[in-house]
Amino acid sequence: MPAPDSPRSSESPPPEGLQGNLELELLGLVNALYNLETTVINDSTKEREGGGAKQVGPRVNDVVNHLAAIDQMSDHVKTMIPMQVLSEIDNGKNPMQITRDQIERAAAENQFMNGKIAALTSLRQAQAIEQGYAASSLYKPWFSTRADAAQALLAVKTLGRDPSGSEVIAATDNLKSLLAFHSTFKDQPDAASEALRCIANALLLIESARSTFLEKGVDGGDTCAAMLEKAHVPDQIFILSRILFLATASGSFYLQTMMEKKYNGHSVVDIIGSKLECLIQPVSTGANLAREAMTDLLKLTFNILLYYPNMTEAEPQVERPSSSQKVLGDFWDPKLDSLLPPILRVFLTLPSTPNSPIAPPLTHVIHALIGVPVSTSLKPIWFATQPTSSSRASISSSRPSLSGTPKSPLSQSPKDGSQPTSRSHSPSRSSPTSPKPSTLDLVSNSTQVINRALDLLDGALAYHFPGKTEVDDPSVREKLKKESTDPLDDLLSPLAVLITRLCAADETCRVRVRQFIVPDDLDRSAALEERSDLLGRCLRLLGSVYHARLKDSIGEMLYAACDSNASTLSGFFGYGNVAGFLFNKGVMSAPPPSESGPSNPPTTTSAGETINPITGTTVQPKSDLPEMTEEEKEREMEKLLVLFDRLEKTGALPKDQNPIRKAIHEGKFANS
Repeated sequence: MPAPDSPRSSESPPPEGLQGNLELELLGLVNALYNLETTVINDSTKEREGGGAKQVGPRVNDVVNHLAAIDQMSDHVKTMIPMQVLSEIDNGKNPMQITRDQIERAAAENQFMNGKIAALTSLRQAQAIEQGYAASSLYKPWFSTRADAAQALLAVKTLGRDPSGSEVIAATDNLKSLLAFHSTFKDQPDAASEALRCIANALLLIESARSTFLEKGVDGGDTCAAMLEKAHVPDQIFILSRILFLATASGSFYLQTMMEKKYNGHSVVDIIGSKLECLIQPVSTGANLAREAMTDLLKLTFNILLYYPNMTEAEPQVERPSSSQKVLGDFWDPKLDSLLPPILRVFLTLPSTPNSPIAPPLTHVIHALIGVPVSTSLKPIWFATQPTSSSRASISSSRPSLSGTPKSPLSQSPKDGSQPTSRSHSPSRSSPTSPKPSTLDLVSNSTQVINRALDLLDGALAYHFPGKTEVDDPSVREKLKKESTDPLDDLLSPLAVLITRLCAADETCRVRVRQFIVPDDLDRSAALEERSDLLGRCLRLLGSVYHARLKDSIGEMLYAACDSNASTLSGFFGYGNVAGFLFNKGVMSAPPPSESGPSNPPTTTSAGETINPITGTTVQPKSDLPEMTEEEKEREMEKLLVLFDRLEKTGALPKDQNPIRKAIHEGKFANS
């Protein structure tokens, strides 16, 4: 067995050729030096002991021979070894440290060079954009065909998709030039559209460009508003609405100026209402960019509803401390009243998408409606009892005709064929075979808006929670990930909030919601929360963990439909089903039965069966099975003791609320 300090050969075989021979010769030299060392030690020992021949000479000859062989090979080796490596070896340091340092230094130099390349690329993009502007401004001598202007501006738009390029576009002079190009190329729609898209990219990527765009030197807001008034195709409405939406997204005070001005004789509210109505038919027929145009027009509408009333503070809607932050719905301005009719027409007419009952632009319609108060002055519009004409007759002549708009009833959401038909005989619910009301007029009856909202909610919940699916089932979330980037809280909660607002403001809506969800002829023989209809899904959502906001929204909707009365809510749905929601509202125990009134919940079914106030189901006849024995009662009592003790230890149940502890203190277990 070799000594621990003896030389070791490499685990990998030496390479072929001169380098391999040199490696073997070096290994031989190391071995010869090692042998020489051991021989010198042995000869020293023999000399002290006075005996034996000395072997140092042959060992020295071996070393000299290996050195000579290496010297001969050196004439043919071209590999250069840095002196720093040899110095490190002489100093007893690991030469791999030098390799690591060199690699790190090369990486740093690489990053520095990449930064230079990126800076030069950005500079070239900026120069290309400026050259594009120059070419566009001199298009008459340069552009020989109609497509040349559009191609040049398309190149500018492509470069502007990078923030460094958009920074160049966001300059005051460049924004002014692009706005001017829209007029210059008015006979070339493609070029005019590309100029506006360059502006939209800059406003999206460069936030400071939004204020620059609205400054007096550019006047982009007024220019685009005037263009929007004249726009008549979805593509034009889409890009102009997007620009105005982005320019006002930060709540600029320009909104006040825009609302007070007239553009070609019409206010912004009139223009938005006209364009919304013009887009109803293109959206219904699937015209190109029609949905996108309506979506961005509704986003602009929401900006106005969100910021403008809080700027003017014309009509306070709620009482808040003056120091508190203003939010949507705190104030209203009568100038916005005429926005409600066209938004309602879109809400009543817009068809649902086949993949999901609620999707843009319908989601944005709901957001806009949430921003409109259900006030006394607006109730005649929200709950009109007969058809009313538009309040914007002054611009009716300038609107495209809507005679082609389909006159359809409220779109019915698809129902699961296996669902119970407990509401099918409800006299207050419209029948599919009933006469079709026109949606061109505002509304034809006082419950049309709430009916549409309930149908959408019913269809949406049936789509996302088919049958008796548990609301927190993983399959629900997996399906949603494939279809949408938005969670259910964002998709469905606004619709529940809209229904809640309508119920809070109108008794007729409250009655309609109760009749829709818990009609008089509801079958209460089985557990309500296990039903496969809207009632069952709403009750299951009240216990959801993954859909917290939707759970709260559904709870508030049911609460508002029951006159915001805990006793009424418990009477209609059973206290056990709503106990968690009421607990979060501060109702710690079952409320007393509600007094007689118009919203008094039923205590018996239409067939005369008694309704259990805890479960909301009919009281089942007493079982013929024998009663529990004393031993069985004791075992059940022990289980209850353990359960209540666990709840108390985890903090879920306060000590003073533990019924077992109360019973012990009251002496009810004294004889046990």
